[in-house]
Amino acid sequence: MDQEVDPALAHADAVALIPGEVALKAGDRPAALEKPAWGAVVAVMLGVTALLTAEFLPSGLLTPMARDLGVSPGLAGQAVTATSLAGLVGALFTPRLTRSFNRKPVLLSFSILLVISNLLVALAPSITFLLAARIVLGLAIGGFWAMAAATTIRLVPPSLVARALSIVMSGIPAAMIIAVPLGSYLGEVASWRIVFLLATALGAAVFVIQALALPRLAPKGEAGLDTLIDILTRPGIGAGILAATLVFTGHFGYFGYIRPFLESVTGLGAAGVAATLLAFGVANYVGSFASGLMAERNLKLALIAMPLAISVLGLLLSVYGKDVMPALALVALWGFAFSGVPVATTTWITRMVPDETESGTGLTVASIFLGITMGAAGGGLVLDLMGAAAVFVAGAIPLLLAALLIATKVRTRAP
Repeated sequence: MDQEVDPALAHADAVALIPGEVALKAGDRPAALEKPAWGAVVAVMLGVTALLTAEFLPSGLLTPMARDLGVSPGLAGQAVTATSLAGLVGALFTPRLTRSFNRKPVLLSFSILLVISNLLVALAPSITFLLAARIVLGLAIGGFWAMAAATTIRLVPPSLVARALSIVMSGIPAAMIIAVPLGSYLGEVASWRIVFLLATALGAAVFVIQALALPRLAPKGEAGLDTLIDILTRPGIGAGILAATLVFTGHFGYFGYIRPFLESVTGLGAAGVAATLLAFGVANYVGSFASGLMAERNLKLALIAMPLAISVLGLLLSVYGKDVMPALALVALWGFAFSGVPVATTTWITRMVPDETESGTGLTVASIFLGITMGAAGGGLVLDLMGAAAVFVAGAIPLLLAALLIATKVRTRAP
């Protein structure tokens, strides 16, 4: 049921300071401060889960997709590139193009695009058609992510913002568990097209839940091009945005091509691939709690440690990934190490840009999608030219550069 903002609160002058130093007016909230809208928070989390499930599916279905469409795995992997490139556009321009619209119908429109994209992918007769359908998904993901954090912090009292964000971010490991191991297994026993039809049904169910649970929220902030420029020129922001790009370049250089690695280097079949990817997803889910505490206690250390750990694990995987048990352990540790990256990155930008959370988050999400685009495109090229093991060597380079940049240039508190 829709919830309208209390007019009495809409003009209140009181400003509350939430963890991470994000100032919010009382009127920004859909109901009284003592009544958090947990149903709406869960609806946002389910949106994250459904959208990212669709985004991650090609990582577990790359081999059957390539085989069915008659293309190389590296070319099929460009489904990730197309999605992330469109996501970059969606993240940058959604806050600006929708700045005069109520946030609920805007968020619902992204769920509609998700359903359309998954259905078109399931019916795709060619790689070109499939890539076009994935562009639709990218626009939805980019737009949704640009607004997710800024919406979430308006749904609960200040003291509960950290908990609400952790609930929303739990949609990321949930999507990894659903999309990669489960998608990989179902793609073998049924069809990759059936998997995308199931993702279509998931998206439709999430749309219904969001329509019932999300409150109506007025737009907030300026969201113009000059706002983005202002954010980028603030001390430490530019370096942080570049670091986020590098982290996701390296990670998705790895992640987009993990199945070909496990098949060609480790020698696993469908069941073994699914089990290994399940280990990644479960470790990622468990790690999200530990890494959240780490980010809360020492944000800069968390921002440095995670890309550094992922780079080392990738290099070790390229050397020891031929054996099943080391590969399983390293992939699980990689999932654990990556778990805190989205939480820490979101915490960082909301802390550094408390006055323009939608634009700041949109800018960060755009940088992440730029990184995913470069990682997916570069990883596919390395895979086709040099083999799966080389992907994990190449991906370590941007991760190490990101850790160095964060250590030397990135601030974690606004001046």
